[in-house]
Amino acid sequence: MTPKARKQFAQHWLRSEEALNQIVAAAQLQKSDRPSGSAKGDSEALLLTADRILEIGPGTGILTRRLLPEVQSVVAVEIDRDLCTLLVKKLGAVENFLLLQGDFLTLDLDTQLASFPNFQQPNKVVANIPYNITGPILEKLLGTITHPAAEPFDLIVILVQKEVAERLYAKPGSRAFGALSVRVQYLAECELICHVPAKAFSPPPKVDSAVVRLRPRMVEPKATDPKRLETLVKLGFSSKRKMLRNNLKSVVECDRLTQLLEQLDVNPQARAEDLSVQQWVALSNTLAPSS
Repeated sequence: MTPKARKQFAQHWLRSEEALNQIVAAAQLQKSDRPSGSAKGDSEALLLTADRILEIGPGTGILTRRLLPEVQSVVAVEIDRDLCTLLVKKLGAVENFLLLQGDFLTLDLDTQLASFPNFQQPNKVVANIPYNITGPILEKLLGTITHPAAEPFDLIVILVQKEVAERLYAKPGSRAFGALSVRVQYLAECELICHVPAKAFSPPPKVDSAVVRLRPRMVEPKATDPKRLETLVKLGFSSKRKMLRNNLKSVVECDRLTQLLEQLDVNPQARAEDLSVQQWVALSNTLAPSS
């Protein structure tokens, strides 16, 4: 019997086989099967190349079941105690499954895994995350412009609200391109995998969803003063209807900014969403004291 979804945890059970297949395919999973005839000494190297998955909010385990046969291990973090009980009954005997009960946002994964020597640090994230904490989850997975993740994941595949997904992979000049777009795209390549309608869930959410794939990497060249870049982005998008020179006048004189924008081949009357991530970095580097 499927447990009743709880609003406090923003629970919606994904039922679409097509969406599940797309999520698993997008993760490009690699198993740890040893090729025939390989030496025993090669086993450690093989395990290091095998995928170790972090799943945030496994819910009833429908995605977890798809992942387990394809990877070295799945470490799942679930906040709902009743769902943890259900998952233990369903998957507790599976050797490559580790369930951690708690709030992912406050959980120290390194400390938790220290108690389970058979489970290495995950290298990929595959999850249907709670929509109400998408921003904080992304920040914990990727870090921030000022403090990027010290050991970034190889790949992140997540199911999120469609509107948020559109902001993650938005291109400069589009209405969806905003501060979140710049912050995330500075830290990762973002792409749309598929749209998932509300009817694919039980109970259906009030919005449609989408699967996105993030490949963590730093934009090159990097910001020489990451804190300044964060400040510029925050101010630049503080009022999207205003021109950039008006939003940034507290940190750079209008004539000076006009000159810099022309050097970057950007219209001096541009708004924040008209600049690419690389142009934001270039603007920040030009303004940085170290330049």
